[in-house]
Amino acid sequence: MYNPFSLERKTILVTGASSGIGKAIAIECSRMGANVIITGRNEQRLQETLSLLEGNCNQLIIADLNAIEGIESLLSEIPVLNGIVHCAGVTKNTPFQFAIKEYFDDVMNVNLYAPSEITRRALKVKKISKNASIVFISSISGVYCSAVASSIYSASKGAINGLVKGMALDLASKGIRVNCINPGVIETNIFDAGVITTEQLEKDKNKYPLKRFGKPEEVAYASIYLLSDSSTWVTGTNLVIDGGFTLL
Repeated sequence: MYNPFSLERKTILVTGASSGIGKAIAIECSRMGANVIITGRNEQRLQETLSLLEGNCNQLIIADLNAIEGIESLLSEIPVLNGIVHCAGVTKNTPFQFAIKEYFDDVMNVNLYAPSEITRRALKVKKISKNASIVFISSISGVYCSAVASSIYSASKGAINGLVKGMALDLASKGIRVNCINPGVIETNIFDAGVITTEQLEKDKNKYPLKRFGKPEEVAYASIYLLSDSSTWVTGTNLVIDGGFTLL
């Protein structure tokens, strides 16, 4: 059956695949026929993700991608990639008056420096194929809006968007496309911690024209589009998935 979004014969690396958006992307890519390589630090949760992937050629690699040694170990184990989805990310809710450099370093190391260095080193050792697709999971925060105590997170996501545009130009001669997905609030297990009350969640949902938060699978479907051959003329763009939030 004809399917322009097929990922058959493609090998895709997904970072941060142990939970949330990264887990959903890994699962959906496998359903579209990709050989999926998942990586992260939590072996137990990665094993759970791996058990949900379709196909027999998927791979799990435990690595601390915030350390150069972890990146080198990852690159030594992977084959040539047709696509990368950079999902690993952290946040630090701190009013700007208390946003010390250490906090910025913690967030930037995970959200910006690690995916940048993974990609740069993968290119250097020729582990990214010609006409590959690289996708960064960013946010509407820092690009289109922000929130109280979110200056550090917003700075990291805004930096990713700038990085993507520069990379897209530098890698265009190789046919490598680089794009960004900018989600609004996505329902993940961060809500299970109980830090945000049910009443506050409902209030926040009503700020969205579609009256709900997004689902991890909805970000995964957008990733599949950008990884597939359906988007071969798309590079350097921001794909906003926010239920209409930034329209207001």
